[in-house]
Formats: sequence, C-alpha cells, structure tokens
Amino acid sequence: MAGAYDDRDGVIWMDGELVNWREAKVHVLTHGLHYGSSVFEGERAYNGKIFKSREHSERLLKSGEYMDIPIPYSVDDIEAAKQEVLTASGLQDAYVRAVCWRGSGEDMGVASANNPVRMAVAAWEWGAYYGDAKFNGAKLDIAKWQRPSPKTIPCFAKAAGLYMICTMSKHAAEAKGCSDAMMLDYRGYVAEATGANLFFVKDGEVHTPTPDCFLNGITRQTVVGMLQERGIKVIERHIMPEELEGFEQCWLTGTAAEVTPVGQIGDYTFEVGALARDIAESYEKLVRA
Repeated sequence: MAGAYDDRDGVIWMDGELVNWREAKVHVLTHGLHYGSSVFEGERAYNGKIFKSREHSERLLKSGEYMDIPIPYSVDDIEAAKQEVLTASGLQDAYVRAVCWRGSGEDMGVASANNPVRMAVAAWEWGAYYGDAKFNGAKLDIAKWQRPSPKTIPCFAKAAGLYMICTMSKHAAEAKGCSDAMMLDYRGYVAEATGANLFFVKDGEVHTPTPDCFLNGITRQTVVGMLQERGIKVIERHIMPEELEGFEQCWLTGTAAEVTPVGQIGDYTFEVGALARDIAESYEKLVRA
C-alpha cells in the first residue's frame, strides 16, 4: 500500500462498522481537530498477530481516563475491532492504529462534554521506521523542546496534543539530515526520542532514563525484561546530557521503531555494538514467535 493516507484501498473500522478507506471521514468542526482531544495507540502485527495487543488496548483506555475522554468501548471490544480490521485487510505484517477522539457535537469551545467520543482502527503496511538506520545506527539531533512537567499535562497518556513538540523536533532533526531527535525533560535530564525510548550501555550495564514524565513504552518494558533475563543489570535513573560522552552503545525502542541502534546523538558517537545487535535480533524473534 502506498500513496497519501486518505487515498488508499481497503477498509477502516469506525464506530462499530467497517467503512471504505476513502470514506472514513470526520467533520471539519470535530473537537479533536481543534483542541487535540484525542488519544491513540500504535501497534504492530507480525504473522497476523498484534504483539502485546491487549496491553495496548488497556493503555488506550487508560489514556482516555487521563485525558477525560470516556471511551465507550471495553478492552474486548477494542480487541475485536483490531482483529476485524486485520482480517479484512488481509495483512500479516502491519502497523495498526487505534484512535479515539472527541467528535463534533453541541460544544465547540474548550469544553466538550456534550460531544460524542468516537473511535477508529486502521491497519497498513509499514516497514522499518528509521529505514537503514535499524542496521547502521540512527543519527539523532538534540531537540530544543523539552518534555513537560507532570504538573502541566497528563504526561503518561498517549495523547495527540503531547506529540506536537515531537513533530516540530523531528522536522528540525530531519532538516539537519538526522533520523530523529533526543528530547530532554523540563529539568534538563535525558528523556526520550520523539516517539521512542532510549537505552545506553556502559561497562556491561544498561542505563535508561526514569520514565517519570514521559511514556513508559510497552516495547521499553519488554526490552527491560529481555535484558534482565540475560542477567544484565538495568539501571533506571536520571541521566544528564553530558553523560552521553561516557556511554559505549545506545538504542531506541518503540512499537514503530522496534529496537533500533543509535550511532550518533548531537556530537556524541556510539558503536553499533554486540549487545545492541543482540537485543534487536532477539526482539525480532520474540515478536514473531
């Protein structure tokens, strides 16, 4: 499947039924379009099965709770919708997007309690998020935008509005020839990339930022478990950006990113070493098991 995302063959699940891909539309006065009242999940299916599917569905509902968007579907409903889309699409390896938003209704100001909450699920083919970087090591810029304090917004929700600074940071990075950007948090600690978590290696131990103001990714949690099963010490802590000079390896984790080694962040360089490659290869085997 290729081309613009609004002009493709296939079907999309919307509010309980499959509709033609090109007819999956919302009104221009949809609240989510104007105020970012939307939460979503990004998932990958391998060999026809979504990896950690139920955990994603549970997180979608939790994001809705955080953002005061009462999603009118249960975990089982969401699971059934995703499976219906995968079956109808005929795809075995696919990216799956479930999204819920405040639709158009009686409210068109900041408040939207009278507007219906809508949901859609789509699936499409999507290869390596960072292209060849998955094998050669991604190059990251250092973003000027920082992840916000938990006192400013529910930062543990996977919410559309929280990604705007990510979009701007990734645009700036790509303009410099980078694949992505590393973001600091509001205190100046290393946080994450624009859509992936970070891991670093030093002296046989793995260091990863404490997810206290950003999403503790499902892939991140999976990789932490894989490392611990290997007897490798994983240290979750606050990391200052100047510490990057002392790390030997680095990689990104995320549903879209999967496990992608990093070769450079700003002026800091890393080897695409044995541990990074081993975790990337082992994750690939795990999701296809």
